[in-house]
Amino acid sequence: MPPSLNQAELVARLCERPPSFAWFLGAGASRAAGLPTATDLIWDLKWKHYCRQENQDIDRRDLQNGAVRARVQAYFDAHCFPSPWDDDEYAVYFERIFGSDRERQRNYIAAHFAEERVSLSVGNRAFGALLAARLVRVAFTTNFDNVVEKAVAEVGSSPLPVYQLEGARAANTALNNEDFPFYCKLHGDFRYDSLKNLTTDLRNQNEELSSCLLNTANRFGFVVSGYSGRDESVMRLLHSVLDSPNPFPHGLYWTVMNGSVVPPPVRHLVDAALSKGVLAAVVEIQTFDAFMLHLWRNIENKSLALDAKVRKSRLATVDIPLPSKARHGPLLRLAGLPLLSMPERCQSLTFASPKDWDELRRIMVDSKEQLVLTKSDAVLAWGAGQEIRAAFGPDLLSIAEARLPQDLRVPKNYHLKSFVERALALSLIRGRPLLTRTRGRATYLIANPHAPSPTDLEPLSAVVCNARGTVPGLRTDPTPDRPQSEQVEWAEALRISVTYANDRPWLLLHPELWIWPPRARKDARDFMQHRRRDRYNDKHNRLLDAWLRIVLGEHQRASSLELSPFASGEDTENPRFLLSSRTAFARKISG
Repeated sequence: MPPSLNQAELVARLCERPPSFAWFLGAGASRAAGLPTATDLIWDLKWKHYCRQENQDIDRRDLQNGAVRARVQAYFDAHCFPSPWDDDEYAVYFERIFGSDRERQRNYIAAHFAEERVSLSVGNRAFGALLAARLVRVAFTTNFDNVVEKAVAEVGSSPLPVYQLEGARAANTALNNEDFPFYCKLHGDFRYDSLKNLTTDLRNQNEELSSCLLNTANRFGFVVSGYSGRDESVMRLLHSVLDSPNPFPHGLYWTVMNGSVVPPPVRHLVDAALSKGVLAAVVEIQTFDAFMLHLWRNIENKSLALDAKVRKSRLATVDIPLPSKARHGPLLRLAGLPLLSMPERCQSLTFASPKDWDELRRIMVDSKEQLVLTKSDAVLAWGAGQEIRAAFGPDLLSIAEARLPQDLRVPKNYHLKSFVERALALSLIRGRPLLTRTRGRATYLIANPHAPSPTDLEPLSAVVCNARGTVPGLRTDPTPDRPQSEQVEWAEALRISVTYANDRPWLLLHPELWIWPPRARKDARDFMQHRRRDRYNDKHNRLLDAWLRIVLGEHQRASSLELSPFASGEDTENPRFLLSSRTAFARKISG
């Protein structure tokens, strides 16, 4: 097994000398922008071929169902098609569908990689900023799309020269003349005549572009991201670098998703590099977006203008004159954080039998915070597909992508508000000494009474003495359902809610107390009133600061953070929130 680094260690190495590394991007880097990967295209081609040959009418979304996918794959196995992840799988399906008709190929690719399908993620913008600032000088890709060009244009406000199969000879000249930033598409561009999709294409790389990559690999280290290594010609080309005079002088780092299996071609390449004395490693990352944002945040002396465009925050010079006492009230801190971006996609589930709210709540509890569910015309979900299938079993018919409305104020979208708040709560407590619970329609973050270390809650304890405890002298009354009397406990809590002001979403934070068991809350009113008796301006301000330190960690003022409830997953499975760490302020002006 190749040696591994973690994401933070790789970021530290890259930040020491970012221009010393060239990048190699695969489809995983563009998937963050909403575009398909090679695996997505393969399954789309399988679906087309199967329906045509077997005279079947299968909805494309039904391929999310494991049983349907297995039946389709069984057909191809029986007809001697390449097995999944075979080196020739991609090319063979292109040949069966399109033959040698490159015009049909181009039309198909154009439909899947069209401009209107591109929605730049924070990772795409960060990579565009690195190119625009020449912190990344050279990048190669096997992708056909224009995600990188669009990111550089949007963030850097300048076009990015692209070298591809049309005009390949100019690539080496540009590289030798250090005409940076340099961006090369090894498999072509769907907007031009030359594409590499078929078997004969993918067995060999263009000689000029191959020479260009070899030249680069003798001058720079390489970071590979979003690429599975399934293209034999590319892997052969990377192996040939190891026989050159100065292979990967600053190292070869191949990123894979947390918990994923390292593909054999990647393992063989890294092993071969190590045997040649090259510093090489496999690096597990959370997502492409998380990796690039982690890198961008740690780049020193970066342009403030570029940083604002990466984070999509507004750059402004603020000059607020001090008001006269006669006409202005005090400056008030509001308990609200700007939500800079909200999730746009989730999963829609269909079942053989209807689902009611009680069943959905039970499944969410049983999932141990790995699923977030809501119900409208359809059941909507966030969580890994395998978790959903395990939870619902054979009653689940399909899993499809669904779009979420961005304005939760519309009455028909009210049920989605608690859905979003639940996912946001899980995002805020991930890795923190906190629990999340709901009461009615409200969502709470609660100081965990069983946190591994009391020091984890020190910011709260410093303001309010203790973050949790028992209510003195108070026990629950026995009932037929609960015949045992219980000691009543309490914990500091934070009620969260998503609201709108100035046509933008905000996360509101309300410090509260949580009572266990919840039915004893009415009996603990005197205790809660006594504990909250002095929480006025100064103390409330310090209490809010303490909660922000626990929930958001130690961050620079006015920084933005990307949060998600789960460790991994695509946007449809694992929603992402971009949150500013600076609360809003207001002042009442008289007159």
